[in-house]
Amino acid sequence: MEAPNLSSHHVHNHHHLMDWLEDSITFLPTFINEPYVVPDEVAHYDWWSLEQNQTQHQIQASVPATATPVASASAKPEPLPETPKSEVSKKRKLASNPTAGPRQRVAAESQGEFEEERKPTPPLLGSGKKGYGRGNSGGGGGAAAASAGGSKEVRWAEQLLNPLAAAIDAANLSRVQHLLYVLQELASPTGDANHRLAFYGLHAISRHLSNAGLSVPGGSASTTTPPPAFATVEPRLFRSALIKFHEVSPWFAFPNCLANASILQVAVAAAGGRAGPGRTLHVVDVGVSHGLQWPTLLEALSRRAGAAVGTVRITVPVGWAPAAGPFAAAPAGYDFGPHLMRYAKSIDLNLRVERADTAALRRSSVGKETLVVCVQFRAGRAGPGFVRMVREMEPDLVVVVEMEGGGWSGEGWARGFERRAEVVWRFLESTSAAFKGKDCEERRVVEAEAARWLEEEEGWGGGTDEWREMMEGAGFRADGFGEEAVEAAKGLLRKYDGNWEMRVPCGADAVVGLWWKGQPVSFCSLWRLEHRPTTSFPAANTAAARRN
Repeated sequence: MEAPNLSSHHVHNHHHLMDWLEDSITFLPTFINEPYVVPDEVAHYDWWSLEQNQTQHQIQASVPATATPVASASAKPEPLPETPKSEVSKKRKLASNPTAGPRQRVAAESQGEFEEERKPTPPLLGSGKKGYGRGNSGGGGGAAAASAGGSKEVRWAEQLLNPLAAAIDAANLSRVQHLLYVLQELASPTGDANHRLAFYGLHAISRHLSNAGLSVPGGSASTTTPPPAFATVEPRLFRSALIKFHEVSPWFAFPNCLANASILQVAVAAAGGRAGPGRTLHVVDVGVSHGLQWPTLLEALSRRAGAAVGTVRITVPVGWAPAAGPFAAAPAGYDFGPHLMRYAKSIDLNLRVERADTAALRRSSVGKETLVVCVQFRAGRAGPGFVRMVREMEPDLVVVVEMEGGGWSGEGWARGFERRAEVVWRFLESTSAAFKGKDCEERRVVEAEAARWLEEEEGWGGGTDEWREMMEGAGFRADGFGEEAVEAAKGLLRKYDGNWEMRVPCGADAVVGLWWKGQPVSFCSLWRLEHRPTTSFPAANTAAARRN
């Protein structure tokens, strides 16, 4: 039986979300177009290519190979070498002048403060006069982006942060001190993506140094006080930030759309065209949507002619779900269940929202319900053990959404930080476009939450190939997305910035990828048990699925 067309539903997302919330919130203010311009001076200074041959500050104590190279975590905290008085006086002079911005500070630094470290350097990629624009290749680190072709904005924040991480791994304390000083001058939670990445990167590195037993010279509240992320904000602001971010960015809205369309199709297929109350649809929500994903699905189910679904159950696992990484936490007092059930009642849909532990989620009602496990941006921290646990539940469908290329375990802290910084750069650059350069509380909250990726010591799993190996090893087989799901996602993506695109490789079991400026962000895939005889979704037309 053909599934209803979800592409007509995504345009109603706004009023769906409004209906299931108690309070009315203005989600889409009129933004002022304020394109960012990278400071010209940044491209002309060689802070990030200093030689690491300074010997005046050598580490006296040997460091075990398994410990952090800077210092033992159990050692008594010792400050890094103090900033020279000449540098302090110039920094204070700049700080006393309210009109002295990053450009003046950069110019001051070029006049001899670090004369002993300045060396001729090759020209940086991109022009210092290049502002924020559309259609650039973006993404990827320096040389990788150059080899990929296309223009690229100056990404000076990474060209400071990555050498700083390498200097920490190499225990080059004088270089650490120098780069920290420069970053402290340039970092800001507002401004363009470079300034914001410098701010969040400096905070993450400061925490890393603190955990290693070192204090940060010249550290301020910006480096010691955690930014206001999801777990610490007021519930109303948390809810408002979630909704506004879904409205202006496809980072989560796009995989949510694909997942909902696929869940609807499997529910319709399980009903088999029978009239009257259908089977219970049971969705295990292991994700980061905090309930925001489900109003659109509920409305689509309520419009199903013939009432293919009787009762809908949404279960949030307790105790055994993967560790709470970025976007998984919620502030104390936030509970989306009552809001969602009130909304379901308003559209005459029988909904139950509950929390359950592992035992309650074991398959116990075969033939009585259609079980879907929706895992979004969480399973990469769990590994094969979590996948085997999902296998024991014998689900009818598993939806896996994960960051692309997040696996960096075993590469060392500095290399891992470099990869994480690249991911956060894409997030910050895309939010600059999403919010039209407008600074607001909601934007600061979601960006601070995304910046938690910088503090993670391990990766969040690998890319599509690693996930395929893991899922197939647990007894699952890949399934393709239906035409309706792909068309719905493609239609949704049109409302966002033109630098976003979806990519669907050839093959009936292909994953669907979300890309920003030609670089992968995340992927969405469907999985079924190998032994369960089911009819796969009609394969999507690959040519139609691609965005030109």
